Order: sequence, then C-alpha cells, then structure tokens
Amino acid sequence: MSASHYVYLGPEGTFTEAALRSLPEAATRELVPMVSVPAALDAVRSGAAAAALVPIENSVEGGVTATVDELATGEPLMIYREVLLPISFALLARPGTTIADVKTVTGHPVSQPQVRNWLAANLPDALWESAASNADGARLVQEGRYDAAFAGAFAGPKYGLEPLVTDIHDAENAMTRFVLAGRPARPAARTGADKTSVVIWLGDDHPGALLELLQEFSARGVNMMRIESRPTGEGIGRYCFSVDCEGHIADRRVGSALMGLKRICPKVRFLGSYPRAGVEAADLAPLRAGTSDEAFAEASEWLARCQDGRG
Repeated sequence: MSASHYVYLGPEGTFTEAALRSLPEAATRELVPMVSVPAALDAVRSGAAAAALVPIENSVEGGVTATVDELATGEPLMIYREVLLPISFALLARPGTTIADVKTVTGHPVSQPQVRNWLAANLPDALWESAASNADGARLVQEGRYDAAFAGAFAGPKYGLEPLVTDIHDAENAMTRFVLAGRPARPAARTGADKTSVVIWLGDDHPGALLELLQEFSARGVNMMRIESRPTGEGIGRYCFSVDCEGHIADRRVGSALMGLKRICPKVRFLGSYPRAGVEAADLAPLRAGTSDEAFAEASEWLARCQDGRG
C-alpha cells in the first residue's frame, strides 16, 4: 500500500466500498479494504494511505460510534467529503439454501436495527450474530459459519452467494452517511452549501454548561444538524460532544461560533468544513437577519468607528 491509496472499511463488497466508488476521484486511486474503522483511519495517520472512507451516521441507528470516537481521539484527521448512500439489504445464502433452511444470520451491528422487523416477521427463530461488516458476514456465510447474511446484493457474486430476498429495509429511504477523512490541511473553498464538524469538550459539569455551548451557535444563527455525546473515558459523567453544523469555517458566523467555543471550552477539535452531499446553495433557506458575512462586516466597521470616535 502506498500513500496514494484510498482505504475503506472492508472487506470487498461493503456498502462503504460502494459509497467510495461513487466519488469521481476514486477512479484514479487504488482502493484497499481494511479490517476495521480504526485500521482504516490509522493507515491515513501513518501516511500509508491518502484518505479513508468510513461510515459515520445512519438514518435509522444514528451515529457509528467507532468512527465518531476515532475522529475525536488520537492524531487529528480532517473530513474532506461526505457521501450519502441509500441502504437496502439482500439476504444472501449459499446456492441451494431456502428460507426454511436459515437458522443463523449475520451482518454488521448497525444493520440489525434496519432489518429487525423483517426478521421478526419472516425469520422469528433465526439467531443473529454480528460480523465486522456486512461483507465480512457474507464471507462467513461462504465459509459455512452462518446460513445467511444481510448485505448489499452486489456482495453476492463476490462471495458466491445468491439472494433469497432483496430490497429488505424496515424504514423507507434509509440512508448511511460516509465521510472521507485525510490528514489535516486547508479546508476546501466554501460552496455555499457546506457543513462543519467539530468535537467539543466541556470544562466542568455545572448547571447550564451544555446550554452555554449551544448558545454559541444559536446567537450567531448557526444551525446545528447533529449533536451526539460520547464518553471521554475519564470517568462517569465526563462527556465530549460531536457536532455537525451548517456552514463553512470561512463563513463569519461559523468562525465566530468556533472562536466562542474555544473561549469557553478547554478543548475544541476542528474536523473540517466540506460540501454537503446532495445539497446546492440554491436549496437552502435564506440566512437569519444579522448573520450574513456582510452583517458581521458592517458590525465590525461600526465598532471600529466607535473606537475612533466616529460612531
């Protein structure tokens, strides 16, 4: 593996691979599967890979904790792209298997909540055991360790399996969000439809501590798109917060909010500003009055006039 490679949560045949192959730049890179999210991100940290695509959020199950925690700890990385992939599963089995033969099933832990109702209705007695990924579950079925696996239908030919059922999902329009992470560098230029991600640590536990954090966004008209608390490992009740918000660090309102957080929090980790997947600037609602770059510039000029005695 060289520093020009892109890595992803493997093995081959995962939804992560499918998401990575949807990026135009992936066509010019060698794509290498890794055994876990930490292994993929560590390959980037070590310089063995240029970037890693990993799942970070699912519309049914929420955050992918392995990714959220890895980005919050260790040597810093930055997010440069996001990919949204519609998710539906096929029940893959060895040729000749019937539904009646399925007594054990496997798949990634995040997949189980997305097929739980289907399992209860169609295979109520089947035993579920988790696999490192959906494609790894397909490999385990190929090896005879389980009767069937929930994976993308595209994984079937890779592992010599056939779909017993396709288009399985408990929730319509289920999506998984993936992020392309690399070593820290200057963020891409803003597009007008961007997202900024940070991890924030509270200094101490006191009444209103979280509210103070939220007000740094609210007072500047910055819309928070996701907030998730994660334990820091420093003891019960010690948490950090993984946050996605609308806008780019180059937007005055977003930059000002981040500076406000830095003033009141002992640690803020900037994870990047990057284009929102599937959204154009024309799709967004107008900014709240007083939160545009122009409004910030006018206020700054007014303050300077006041300081000069010209206010």
